[in-house]
Amino acid sequence: MASSGAQILVVEDEAAQREVIAYNLRKEGYDVRTAQDGDEAELELAEEVPDLILLDWMMPGASGLELARRIRARSQTRETPVIMLTARGEEEDVIRGLDVGADDYITKPYSVSELLARVRSTLRRSKSGGGDTIRVGGIEMNVEAHRVHVSGEEVALGPLEFKLLRTLMERPGRVFERDQLLDKVWGRSVYVDSRTVDVHVGRLRKSLGAEAADLIRTVRGRGYALG
Repeated sequence: MASSGAQILVVEDEAAQREVIAYNLRKEGYDVRTAQDGDEAELELAEEVPDLILLDWMMPGASGLELARRIRARSQTRETPVIMLTARGEEEDVIRGLDVGADDYITKPYSVSELLARVRSTLRRSKSGGGDTIRVGGIEMNVEAHRVHVSGEEVALGPLEFKLLRTLMERPGRVFERDQLLDKVWGRSVYVDSRTVDVHVGRLRKSLGAEAADLIRTVRGRGYALG
């Protein structure tokens, strides 16, 4: 089983193929979402940014190539790893896929073991490539030094606000429910009223300043997201 619990978005127009991929990824412990075309994939990405995207090249409507361009053009998904799945195995096709921003390229037909190995490898590179610095919009966080800068100016955060901001920054675009934030920031063994999250989000927004505070959005009836 995969220990990371990473979230993967599978974009594949063939239902049978999509379900086979999703089934095998879930067996490895991944959190899997699926989309049958580019339009549905964009709705999924607007809802929550995954850790990795498996993207079929040949789809009705917007092709995987076009969707990859859009993914790389947006700040929320610019750093999200993309593995392209395609029957087009010519060298010039591989180059085109990599040129638009794909991190890896798997030619059909492929084995499940190869797919899983490529997923593990890409996720490892993604996690190791970020170093100790996280950047979202105008916010920059140095995790090791425990320092945060907004538009180049350092801001002082308490330990809880720092952990709260880090949780949101590590998954930009993801909507965290209040209970999820309580578990990640305060810990499962500590009982804290969910309204405490609202208080600390308010403090965090105030510390970040008006411009950066707008990046933390309230999702009515659910929780909070960054970006």
